[in-house]
Amino acid sequence: MNDTLLMNEGMQALITSLGNVNAEKFISLMLRESFDYTKWRKDHLFSGMSVEDISKEAMKLHNNNVD
Repeated sequence: MNDTLLMNEGMQALITSLGNVNAEKFISLMLRESFDYTKWRKDHLFSGMSVEDISKEAMKLHNNNVD
């Protein structure tokens, strides 16, 4: 996937999930804050989940997207 397509699909995902106004607000917040995605991911993304839990969720997503 090229950069332009990734940006377009990412923006569409934000708009679908958050709506137009909140998608724009999210992007503004990300640009304004000194945000460390790597630290955030370690602290929040899979917090409290075991490797097995993460694997099960990944398989569910995979199976839903295969159909």
